[in-house]
Amino acid sequence: MTVKEVFRAHSGIRGTGTRAQAARAGARGARAIGTTARGAAHAEDTGPQVEGEGGRTASAAPAATVAAGRAAQELGIRRAEFELAVHLGLIAVVGAPGGGRPRVREEEIARLREQPGFPDGLAERVRTVGTAEGAALLGIAPARFTRLARAGCVSPVTFYLNRYRAVVWLYLADELAAFAAREPDLLAGRTPLGMRSMLESGADWRSRNWRSQRVDRLLNRTRDPWARTAVQASALDPVQLAEVVDDPYERAYLVRVRPEPVFGRPGSMTAREAMGELMLADHPDEILWRRVNLTLELDGAREDRPAPRPGDDGAPRAVPAVRTGAVARNVPALAATAADPAPPSAGAGASGFAAAGVPTGKGLLARLGWRGRGAG
Repeated sequence: MTVKEVFRAHSGIRGTGTRAQAARAGARGARAIGTTARGAAHAEDTGPQVEGEGGRTASAAPAATVAAGRAAQELGIRRAEFELAVHLGLIAVVGAPGGGRPRVREEEIARLREQPGFPDGLAERVRTVGTAEGAALLGIAPARFTRLARAGCVSPVTFYLNRYRAVVWLYLADELAAFAAREPDLLAGRTPLGMRSMLESGADWRSRNWRSQRVDRLLNRTRDPWARTAVQASALDPVQLAEVVDDPYERAYLVRVRPEPVFGRPGSMTAREAMGELMLADHPDEILWRRVNLTLELDGAREDRPAPRPGDDGAPRAVPAVRTGAVARNVPALAATAADPAPPSAGAGASGFAAAGVPTGKGLLARLGWRGRGAG
């Protein structure tokens, strides 16, 4: 597919695809119709109100639900595509009675089936490509695609481990099409000097961008102050976390209330270890940014309610005093930008967090417990 075809695809003129794709789409549609008819006799379950990955809240009223595998079949998509759709907030789920795997309401399935272009429309929104296929989609060489990804121009949405246990990043095809329409000059000609200098210095924004999107989507799933604090805390290693959250009971509570992805948890031990490593901020300015966001969320959580402690009987307990410092004067400015900064310009002389507008006075650094570890 050429870049012009990518532009047409992004603007909605996708075409009918290959005959094989049409045949598969027809098969999916026929299978979905059949499973819908069989699902009419499905038993009804009720579940508590929960939020989907994208923040949509399902109704608390009793309604018939189906398991994830059944929902994927009725929607005509593969199980991996279904889990990614939940992660992206395209499909709302509800908690199963008494715990267990989340389920999907039949009315949610009906809503998705009524959308224009079903079932290909939903499958296209969650279609992922690797480096080679992504480069072919944009009409560029795989090496150039890798450079664009390392520079933070495109962000991976998920990954898998190959047989050599190396991380293979995957990208949303729709996001690549949007990038091609937005930045056509980066697809041809010489790489801009600033980007070239950044890449020559060894910069690689792929894991950082993946972490940023993951944190944002988990934050969208909850409004509970302690759960939001736990999401921010998940990006820091135990030593960094202890320096910001010095109360061990609060740290233990953050582990208990931390929201996890509804689906898509890695199964093998190797995959879980890889996920654990990729989740942690690994660059000084990213670590500091995460500490800033954690500090702000922690202040809000402490104001909302104290973390429970052994022996608590439900009686009101004084909220731990908030440490004072320069950060208090900067909370409004920071709260307005409590998200990851964009990849810095390679030619910028300031550090990433300074360029993003994060205050760097001694009061804030002391509040965060920052000792400049890893700087240099």
